[in-house]
Amino acid sequence: MKKQIITLLLVALVGFSFADNDGTVKNATSAKTPVQTISVTGNVNDFSSGESLAGVEVKIEGTDLKTYTDFDGNFSFENIKPGTYNIIASYISYNKSLIENFNAQKENKKLSIKLQASK
Repeated sequence: MKKQIITLLLVALVGFSFADNDGTVKNATSAKTPVQTISVTGNVNDFSSGESLAGVEVKIEGTDLKTYTDFDGNFSFENIKPGTYNIIASYISYNKSLIENFNAQKENKKLSIKLQASK
């Protein structure tokens, strides 16, 4: 009985020593690589006048990520996984702007969004 308990504890100890913090077993030949992320920046302007718009809500559809433009109409998103996204810009008394299938694959992707005043 003692031998079985000691063997069971030894097997559990070996299993825990090869487990990572997230509970997955590490592969001895390959190290875990971090997920690469990028940043997306841009600005929002009035369609007619070209004036920068401050306080515009810019969000990435399907995520909890949203930000607001600064006084110069600039915005940025950090630590975005590369992929294809829909980006929505909305502002009081302006029509929403939707950028469909925005392909965020390269670092420092710069967007220029123009909002048209609603009638």
